[in-house]
Amino acid sequence: MSERSFSTPLIGRDEELLRLGGVLERARNGRGQAVLVAGDAGVGKTRLLDETAARAAAAGAIVVTGHCVDLGDVGLPYLPFTEILGVLAGDERFSGVLAAHPAVERLLGAASDSSRDADARLRLFEGVAGLFAELAAAAPLLLVLEDLHWADQSSRDLLRFLLSRGVLPRQFAVLASYRADDLHRRHPLRPLLAELVRLPGVERLEVRRLADAEVARLVRALQERPLSEATVRDIVERAEGNAFYTEELVAAADTDGMPTGLADLLLIRVEQLSETAQQVLRTAAVAGRRVGHDLLRDVAGLPEEELESALREAVGRQLLVAGDGGTYAFRHALAREAVYGDLLPGQRSRLHGAYARLLAARGGGAETAAERAYHYRESHDLPEALAASVEAAGHARRVGAPAEELRHLEAALDLWPAVPCEARPAGQGLDPVALTLRASAAAVHSGDAHRAVSLTRAALAGTGQDADPELAARVRYTLAGNLMTVDNLAAAFAYSSEALAMIPAEPPSRTWVWAAATHVMAARQIGDDDTALRVARQALEVAERIGATAARADLLISLARLEGGGRRTLQGRERLQEARELARSAGDTPVEMRALYSLAIGCFESGELRECLPWITEGLDRARRSGLLSSPYALEMRYLRLLVLFTLGQWDECVRVARADPAPGFAEGPVLYIALARGEPDVVERARALLGEPFDWMGTFVGGIVLTDAAALRGDPEEAVARARDAVAVLSDELGRAPYVTVRLAALALAAVADRAAAERRRGGSTDRWSGVAGELVELARTTAAGQGPEGQAWLARAEAEWTRALSGPDTAAWEKAAAAFAYGDVYEAARVRLRYAEALAADGRRTEAGEQARAVRETAAALGAPPLLERAEALLRRSAPAENSVSPLTAREQDVLRLLALGRSNRQIGEELFISGKTASVHVSNILAKLGAASRTEAVAIAYRERLITPGPTAQG
Repeated sequence: MSERSFSTPLIGRDEELLRLGGVLERARNGRGQAVLVAGDAGVGKTRLLDETAARAAAAGAIVVTGHCVDLGDVGLPYLPFTEILGVLAGDERFSGVLAAHPAVERLLGAASDSSRDADARLRLFEGVAGLFAELAAAAPLLLVLEDLHWADQSSRDLLRFLLSRGVLPRQFAVLASYRADDLHRRHPLRPLLAELVRLPGVERLEVRRLADAEVARLVRALQERPLSEATVRDIVERAEGNAFYTEELVAAADTDGMPTGLADLLLIRVEQLSETAQQVLRTAAVAGRRVGHDLLRDVAGLPEEELESALREAVGRQLLVAGDGGTYAFRHALAREAVYGDLLPGQRSRLHGAYARLLAARGGGAETAAERAYHYRESHDLPEALAASVEAAGHARRVGAPAEELRHLEAALDLWPAVPCEARPAGQGLDPVALTLRASAAAVHSGDAHRAVSLTRAALAGTGQDADPELAARVRYTLAGNLMTVDNLAAAFAYSSEALAMIPAEPPSRTWVWAAATHVMAARQIGDDDTALRVARQALEVAERIGATAARADLLISLARLEGGGRRTLQGRERLQEARELARSAGDTPVEMRALYSLAIGCFESGELRECLPWITEGLDRARRSGLLSSPYALEMRYLRLLVLFTLGQWDECVRVARADPAPGFAEGPVLYIALARGEPDVVERARALLGEPFDWMGTFVGGIVLTDAAALRGDPEEAVARARDAVAVLSDELGRAPYVTVRLAALALAAVADRAAAERRRGGSTDRWSGVAGELVELARTTAAGQGPEGQAWLARAEAEWTRALSGPDTAAWEKAAAAFAYGDVYEAARVRLRYAEALAADGRRTEAGEQARAVRETAAALGAPPLLERAEALLRRSAPAENSVSPLTAREQDVLRLLALGRSNRQIGEELFISGKTASVHVSNILAKLGAASRTEAVAIAYRERLITPGPTAQG
């Protein structure tokens, strides 16, 4: 639907055009696809996309384009999608389709207050997705998004939603470009790109720099008159494969002398324009990459004829491009940046002010509030910038964009002290403390818990001695709640205590009830259950008396943990379901999500794995509907959903769900567990990345499990024990209480310790050191497993069996007990324990029973797609076969290597004796270890002697 065209020839992009054309063809044939187009600024992304779009339009496709715009440190929610929908709304052909999806009217300026409508964000996303699907059903649809590096978070969320739905609609293709050279390490687009490229139907295209020969062709194609070979060579050398730089250098070739800097280069063509055209170009640069004709005319203050003449000149010189809806855009963002950067400070300030005043006079409403805030701030009109920032924050909240709401509120807070009291916006909740609390809530909803804590501390600092007691209490209990999300439990309890002491229980008030509800959670977190229970019962009675429904629900959730058998019991779950209904009736989605999470985790803790999935599904649905998918309980539920699938052995489904709904950080932990069990590379590096700053309790939890298990699997007991100890130390609370995961970490580390002790015992060495370590670890497991459900008890049974194996060898009764304990539903761990049970049976000479267990493990490992476990099961099967039927699993060459291994030879020495390389010898040794199910060279030799694969003989001393 775009009329953009360039006279610039497209050179050196045949491969990229062919690939994008293939994507469009596959979409046309029923396989929707998306391509993320990456490249440096000026390399030719826009030109490539324009050519692709033109070809698609010529073939009958509907082509719609949305542009992201750099508005500094604030954003206009859903800007590229608003642009696309505006173009569609202006075309009569699509009026019926738009009418069928009324939810998208919010992006077209329809009045709506959805700040309390938890379903609004999901309806918007589903409405946009449904609209595109319906358009694509009628004709091939190409959606082009340019400059994703400037996209606001809400636009990124909507793009994630569109691409993460499993399969893109038939005849639907998405091309999205971004500057690769702009993506610094903390750029917000980076994690999204990492998620998207792992989705089915999404691929990445790197737009490379042009080769020197291609640049030379481009130079000659751009310039009608012949250029000397020296000039061409100079341009080729300086352009460094960048198409835009090439064009600018060619355009500058007619001038006397070549500019040294890029900005000078870009400005040469601007200075060749008439004074009026330069004025128009500078005015347009202040607006941004794109500006409407009428707005540009009014700010420039030129008669229509003069403006049109100046625009015609700028378009003719390929500096501006005419677009849809009476708009003009800079042909390249770098040109706009150069023109803007060349303005004097006074010029910038004056033009920004003019834009801001015109936008305000036009009554653009909330949709232009972010733009007005930006222009007012750049024009140094701080009172108006403050008012517009507050308005923009309100708009972001109404459309479900918490990250943008946070940025606008932080901008307002930065401006507040610089604005005189009489010029500040008036109204309820318009003071620094209230705005800071709003910003803190937005930070929580957008998943930035540490930022929420910082903001609430700032609110606390802003409440003086004469502050209203209720406000002071609200700040403190909010801070306490936020501190609990980052596991600063002692401080949370201190602030919740202060909050509760600041206001009396009588007469009853909602503030007191919420302070009490927060104090109950904080007291329970530090282990003061008596205080928690006493305050919870008192507060529940007050909440019922004054009709504080949401607080009543929150207190019922806490009481479900404190009374009776807790949330694992039927009574506890009935109370949680009552809380869920109360929270829903009160319209308090965060409390409702807490209830749903508690129901789900209660089922998991009681071993009822399948029963917890419906609660997770409902909880995540509520999170999506309210725009809270990155909030703490939503992240916990996303992790729990994957954990349940992992535990049930539905690994492929677990990976598919993770790809369809990518989650940050720890929430993808079960996918790491699968990757480790399948022997995939880079698992350790991915786990270590979870241990960075700022500290994340669940990230450390997941990282500790993976790193401990990885060390155990590679036969490194020192590392396994160190990782387990480190994780327990970091995850323990301020009172020194070890976390519930300690029993699992201890069992995993004990496996490595038992392997090493067994190897030492076989070769006649001392096991005293490892016996001591094993004793320490089993005591940790026993202490932390007390009171845990089936999962904790199963890990304790494994820890006990590993401890016995470390001290005296495998005990069939202990391993039989452990295997039975994991039968509650943990498919992989049950198989690992059954393999240990089979090894114990084989050591007892019960080969037939050992074979039965090993065959069951082999079947499970094959179904899970876990090669390391499968190899160990097959090795045990070979070893446990009856002697008369036994056949050596080793090749003749491996038998030779094993013989030298038994003599204590190194890989290099083995290679020298067998006339092979040391590297080849190492491969043979690894194969021997895998086939024999051995964790070390020493253990392999011991197994070989036991299985009579080699016979004892004199050993070498050197």
